[in-house]
Amino acid sequence: MTTTIIFDLGAVLIDWHPFHLYKSIFSNEEEMRFFIENICTNAWNEEQDGGRSLAEGTELLVKEFPDHEENIRAYYGRWEEMLNGPIQGTVKIFKELKDSGRFKIYALTNWAAETYPIAQSKFEFLNWFDGVVVSGTERMRKPHPEFYQLLLDRYSVSPAEAVFIDDNFRNVEAGRKLGIDSIHFKNPEQLREELQGRKLL
Repeated sequence: MTTTIIFDLGAVLIDWHPFHLYKSIFSNEEEMRFFIENICTNAWNEEQDGGRSLAEGTELLVKEFPDHEENIRAYYGRWEEMLNGPIQGTVKIFKELKDSGRFKIYALTNWAAETYPIAQSKFEFLNWFDGVVVSGTERMRKPHPEFYQLLLDRYSVSPAEAVFIDDNFRNVEAGRKLGIDSIHFKNPEQLREELQGRKLL
């Protein structure tokens, strides 16, 4: 029996993406994509998600790519502009699950410790969770199994009684390896179907 739902946040409940910022900085989409894919990369951002300070991450990149200093500094200097709002369909599902009273609901998120409070102040639903585990605070992140295990241990969650929802298939696979029923999120409609198929909605 499922007693616990675990949500990822970015691209599941919150429409976060660097494009939302950098499309206002670059006039050329090809140049913007090159910058995001080759300079302020996902791999670099994940180091901050894993606990490296924003200042350290920024200075390392500025030293490596001095010609792009202004745009690199914008990444965290204007980070809030990457938040394009809630994904309303998923927030509605979250509320239905919460209102049912059947589940404990947690968040397991790769998120920098210094930027998570900004999102928390903007989105009231981030306060609905029974617990939130933030990678930057814990200095570990998905897909490393110890990060999942931290949530399981902290909140006494049995993997066999949990459902985990994440947009990144790498993270979904990691959850499955720990014995957690894990859903690869694509959109709210698909998530609703998956949950209805499990008799959770």
